[in-house]
Amino acid sequence: MGLIYKEELKLGFDMCDVKLDVKLPHLISYCLGLSGRQTELLQMSDQKVLDDYHLIWIITDHELTLDRLPRFGDTITIETEPFAYNKLFCYRRFTIFDQDHQQMAEIITHFALMDPDTRKVAHIPTDLVQPFESDFVKKLRRTPKIKTLENPKEKIYNVRYYDLDMNGHVNNGKYLDWIYDVMSYDFLSKHRPVAIQLRYIKEVSPDGTIVSRYEQDQLTTTHDITADGNLHAQAIIQWKEIED
Repeated sequence: MGLIYKEELKLGFDMCDVKLDVKLPHLISYCLGLSGRQTELLQMSDQKVLDDYHLIWIITDHELTLDRLPRFGDTITIETEPFAYNKLFCYRRFTIFDQDHQQMAEIITHFALMDPDTRKVAHIPTDLVQPFESDFVKKLRRTPKIKTLENPKEKIYNVRYYDLDMNGHVNNGKYLDWIYDVMSYDFLSKHRPVAIQLRYIKEVSPDGTIVSRYEQDQLTTTHDITADGNLHAQAIIQWKEIED
């Protein structure tokens, strides 16, 4: 078990889509900001990690379980817990509750540390994670293998200036934008996601183009993001039809 930090949030117009559901890229971005505020309170901010260890945090995976999507006007509580780590990864849980403290959704995010010069993953220093009181686990958290696409539909996108984060690479939430955007409005307006597995493989750099591709098998879609023939991200999404 790790230290828990939580905040309350009322969902405004800018955070919701045409169905009045929360936009998942916005929700993920808010959750990551929440974790950043906890690290600052524990005096282990991103800047301190860079200054003291010459390392930066990267995200390798998101696992989303979506029982109910928060909607416009809802007041939700987001609770985060850095619950476990091993030699290579730290695992953080975000749990979203409604006003009656009923769980609506859960996001488990996999973090790793990288040397910004060599771009190689580093071992997790024990003293760095000690303030979070996370449990040490020997085993890596396994995620489902995502198949290679054989006959996908695709769209091409330019990487834009505002797609980039402070490190000069594409913001994590932008990948989910590209993954959604390649699908039709008709499908998205009639379905909601219930589970998402999103894996980041390689950074997307500025001034390039990416290809968002997907295949659909009934209520399951499989996605990837490529650039110059290289694989940069993959995802599997399970959907449900919206009942009238």
